[in-house]
Amino acid sequence: MKIVTYNVNGLRSRISQFGSLHKLLTSFDADIICLQETKLRRQELTADLAMADGYESYYSCTRTVDKGRTGYAGVATFCRVKSAFSSHEVALPIAAEEGFTGLLENSLNGKGEAHEGLGDFTKDDLLKVDNEGRCVVTDHGHFVLFNLYGPRAECDDAQRIQFKLTFYKILQKRWESLLLQGRRIIVVGDLNIAPTALDRCDAGPDFEKNEFRRWFRSILVECRGPFNDVFRTKHPDRKEAFTCWPQNTGAEEFNYGSRIDHILCAGSCLHQEHDLQGHSFMNCHVMECDILTQYRRWKPGNTLRWKGGRSIKLEGSDHAPVLTRLLGIPDIAHHSTPTLSARYIPMIRGLQQTLVSVLMKRQVAEQSKSFEMSGSISDENIRIEMGNERVKRSFENCSTSGVSHVESCPSNLESEGSEHSQSAPSNGTKKKARKNQCQEDIPQSDYHSSDTPVVDVQSSSSQQDELNSSASTQDRCELNSCSLEKEKTNVALLEWRRIQQVMQNSIPLCKGHSEPCVARVVKKQGPNFGRRFYVCARAEGPASNSEANCGYFKWADSKSRHK
Repeated sequence: MKIVTYNVNGLRSRISQFGSLHKLLTSFDADIICLQETKLRRQELTADLAMADGYESYYSCTRTVDKGRTGYAGVATFCRVKSAFSSHEVALPIAAEEGFTGLLENSLNGKGEAHEGLGDFTKDDLLKVDNEGRCVVTDHGHFVLFNLYGPRAECDDAQRIQFKLTFYKILQKRWESLLLQGRRIIVVGDLNIAPTALDRCDAGPDFEKNEFRRWFRSILVECRGPFNDVFRTKHPDRKEAFTCWPQNTGAEEFNYGSRIDHILCAGSCLHQEHDLQGHSFMNCHVMECDILTQYRRWKPGNTLRWKGGRSIKLEGSDHAPVLTRLLGIPDIAHHSTPTLSARYIPMIRGLQQTLVSVLMKRQVAEQSKSFEMSGSISDENIRIEMGNERVKRSFENCSTSGVSHVESCPSNLESEGSEHSQSAPSNGTKKKARKNQCQEDIPQSDYHSSDTPVVDVQSSSSQQDELNSSASTQDRCELNSCSLEKEKTNVALLEWRRIQQVMQNSIPLCKGHSEPCVARVVKKQGPNFGRRFYVCARAEGPASNSEANCGYFKWADSKSRHK
């Protein structure tokens, strides 16, 4: 049995990268796939994001409305099964729960009450940790699987630090309660904790003082805790085994990151003889654990980003997946899909469609749109043809009556082409032309008379001259306007180039490589918020690597700018 954990940094982006959810999932060839940081709200879940042939999915989405937390976090567990509705496969859970406190709907205790052992925490604290969509718990009979996305907290953010501490304290209580019941536990996910100096590229002298690292090590076997860090158990001395790299520093070029994506396990083995020395779930059932480096954004052979410029786009998440393979996990009794499954979400259940039906509907819609367009074109052609017939008849009438086209046709043509023109009455009533077309009223009956009508040619010629003069004046105005616009554009372009040149000349060279720096702005709230600074343009890496960032830093000005 294979289990994979992967922080996707936006599920939509990963689906787009692989072409479909199904292709993303099958690329792992795993039985259980746990994704973190899906960045999906409940109302955004659709069939293409939640359903894939051969998999059952279980989501936890952000419920909080706190600023900056909406549409953030989110986890999803996908289980590969042959039959979703009635199966004995261990990959299909017998129960599933959103969150881990028991207060959200579909809790494993079925009561909507806090789980046993969580009485020391207030209801507000319990709901707060679950409302950020950071956990899905699936019960697979032989073990309980926790898919986690641990909170991130900056060193100077006291509120988030307290939230993170509360999160893990509640989680630990839940684990202890399950272990007392004799259950086996597997924990996977991005915990946002690098437990040892081996797991962090820039571990400083105060590294060991971090309270979250102390907590992490306290739950491990070496510190008399119940859990094994599966990767470190299998690879105790492997260096630079990182799973996450900063996005804004290009650190993935030099594998300058941290190991914060983990797989932990606790509990006894499935063998009947429990008193044998060395028997545990870890020793008896965990075959391997490794980092799937082929999913890294930066791969060997890529052009160095600092040489190609920051415009180089890296496809993929800033995390790499972690895989573990289990042995000797037997099937369980036939059971149905838990109600937390995405297939039972009303918006998906009501809108789920096969690929064929989607394509058919799209084809029908395109055909309908094409038909409407062709119909409108046909109508337009009919109107044009009718207009041409009217013009043709007008010229024929002019020729038949012996009147020159210059004298009588312009008035008639303009009248026919007018938006509000009507058919001439047959009883000989007069029709008044628009003022800007003619200065006189010409009887409509005169157009059908065999005698030549009396028309003031001089008046018509004067009118034509006025029209030509007006048109020429308008053309000159338009030309002048265009010239002014072009002149303004050229001036603005020259000014922008001048500013760019000044900015380019003001960019300092880093002292390590004598190369132009890159400008950045402080986005973190504080006394320097909004202040501009320069740093070395190269990717972040170890200090011993001369090709990496030299650490050059310079403020762009001497004063802070506040917003």
